[in-house]
Amino acid sequence: MSKKIAIIGGSGALGAGLAKRWAKAGHQVVVGSRDAGRAVEAAVRLNQEAGTSTITGAGNPEAAAASEIVVLTVPYANQMPTLEAIAAALDGKILVDVTVPLVPPKVRTVQVPEGGSCAKAAQDKLGAGVRVVSAFQNVAATHLDDLDHAIDCDVLVCGNDPAAREEIVQLAGDADMKAWHAGVIANSIVAEALTSTLIFMNARYKIDGAGIRMTGEPGSADPEATA
Repeated sequence: MSKKIAIIGGSGALGAGLAKRWAKAGHQVVVGSRDAGRAVEAAVRLNQEAGTSTITGAGNPEAAAASEIVVLTVPYANQMPTLEAIAAALDGKILVDVTVPLVPPKVRTVQVPEGGSCAKAAQDKLGAGVRVVSAFQNVAATHLDDLDHAIDCDVLVCGNDPAAREEIVQLAGDADMKAWHAGVIANSIVAEALTSTLIFMNARYKIDGAGIRMTGEPGSADPEATA
């Protein structure tokens, strides 16, 4: 079923990659920006790159209001100001927070934000009326933006609402990624902190976009041993 998805910060590589992949999968995507004109320009470019016509552009509040699912792909420093700008349009919706607490110039060092994690801070700010889900932090943005690049990285999905998590697990699949339920929103700190570690490993081992893979087969454990 086609979803209406707003990507706030959709002109960056990560947001642009998600926009193009979801548009190609048949979803309606609205790219949001603080500058509506810039968002419209980005939408034209992304449609050309994806070979689609369903990506549109709007100011951030308008993009959020027009969508069922809102995806936040802005830098850490812009997370809270952006949430304040779109909060009125989020009630009853799923907010996918992709924020990572990177603090330049020490982006290879894990930073634990106030509140325990970026996504938990968003949930605490927005309240129970918004179902915050954390995902996509550990996928290389340049790989997402390149539609010819197969995504060799699993996605951890955290959130307090299992049904909301499942929607994002399915959307990850639509964007050619494998996603896993990883528990409540507080668990997001694992994926958020892992990003700094992956940045370090990229530099240390000259890897083009280090990622993570889950091992093991679902259902393979002895039920009595895991009860």
